[in-house]
Amino acid sequence: MTESNASSSTFIKEVPTNIITGFLGVGKTSTILHLLANKPASERWAILVNEFGEIGIDGNLIEGNQSNKQGVFIREVPGGCMCCTSGLPMQVALTQLISKAKPDRLLIEPTGLGHPQEVLETLSSDNYKGILNIQKIITLVDARKVSDKRYSEHETFQQQIKIADIIIANKQDLYEQCDRDKLQAYINVHCSDNTNLVFTQQGAISQTLLDGTTNAAVHNSVFNAAVQAPSSNQPSINLTPIPECGYLKATNESNGFKSIGWRFESKISFDKDKLFIFLNGIVCERLKAVFNTEQGAYSYNLTSDALTEIMLENCDESRIEIIATDINEQLEDQLLDCIIR
Repeated sequence: MTESNASSSTFIKEVPTNIITGFLGVGKTSTILHLLANKPASERWAILVNEFGEIGIDGNLIEGNQSNKQGVFIREVPGGCMCCTSGLPMQVALTQLISKAKPDRLLIEPTGLGHPQEVLETLSSDNYKGILNIQKIITLVDARKVSDKRYSEHETFQQQIKIADIIIANKQDLYEQCDRDKLQAYINVHCSDNTNLVFTQQGAISQTLLDGTTNAAVHNSVFNAAVQAPSSNQPSINLTPIPECGYLKATNESNGFKSIGWRFESKISFDKDKLFIFLNGIVCERLKAVFNTEQGAYSYNLTSDALTEIMLENCDESRIEIIATDINEQLEDQLLDCIIR
């Protein structure tokens, strides 16, 4: 934080701050939306969202359900872990967000492929001393994934579990008893005795879980920027004007995963039925999108369980982000075919 930025925030003190983390597709955004829907009407909440892909989706998704008039302020840091390059992208975005929102609570949602320990260290630095009060760290997990070594042995997955004060086992309606038992056994190995386990579905958690000082330690370790750095040093694609063709594409790759995404200018409308068929046929780790269609604005979320569709109050640009181990080269042509000509 620069001296001038710091001075503008000196009257903002001890903002209760929570990190809400978890691997891809576990329901972090659904949890945040649930918390926002039940927040005290008199409070102002700020949300800092970090996404692996270059195209920001979560901010648009939250804004499609909320507005500044409801006391909700959102800022995105797309394109890889927001703590790379000494946390500068995060510090800039966070300083601007808290100066604008003057929040009663701050929620930080790191990318599902990001390291929450580095996020914690940035928040605990001298830049935010006296401004932020780091409270409970919430980690969402799908208990069924513990049996899959691609998750259970993944460094990021393990760090998300270890740093948690509270582990939220989301999607409990899809579990067998053995899933619960394996998760508890995994937690017994990787977590401290103070870690609480809560089962829920559709991201529904009580705001009371956010309260209380975190037990997570700040290690002040040196972060290897090469691990999670964005794929390029170019300005964010979200600040790039859309060309005459009407859309922009961006890609990213790190930690064994690839992302591909598109932004479409607001005047472009999609055929809702064709779009649903296209999205439902994609094989990926996670897909999020917001689209303007001839039937209104909709958000889409695709996980290994199902494709969900929710109508939004509004949507500026249509956006889509896909994360997978391999990307189908025909996706762009199939997506463009859903546009109403």
